Amino acid sequence: MRKAQAKKLPLAPDARYNDKLVTRFVNNLMWQGKKSGAFVIFYDAIEKVSKQTSEDGYEIWRRALQNVTPSVEVRSRRIGGATFQIPAEVRADRKISLSMKWLIRYSRERNGRSMADKLANEIVAAAKGEGAAFKKKEDTHRMAEANKAFAHFRV
Repeated sequence: MRKAQAKKLPLAPDARYNDKLVTRFVNNLMWQGKKSGAFVIFYDAIEKVSKQTSEDGYEIWRRALQNVTPSVEVRSRRIGGATFQIPAEVRADRKISLSMKWLIRYSRERNGRSMADKLANEIVAAAKGEGAAFKKKEDTHRMAEANKAFAHFRV
């Protein structure tokens, strides 16, 4: 029997935008426990986004997250010796988590001088419906669509 599931700690909203989503994003962005450095990178990226697009950087970041958020994914399930990729709806909490992780991961893989530059470029690309993070979402949806025939195996 498994133990009780750990309780989720409430997140404190960030200072500038008073948004818990920003804090959650920064927690994913953080490296080696350096949260203040992660906040500096995030705020610099948002400023660079607003300079590039001459719009509100925070709103563009929200739109980028929305564009990268997946609605379906494939989950592996073993049935009678064979492993099937079964399409499944993504839980609300996991949707946000995946979109943030993809945005950060593909920002890190980009070419650029600083992490703030790379993050800003990925945010702008994702807001337009381009970039590697958006492509990852499209690939995930395509994979779920291709394996729709196995949907009846869903638990």
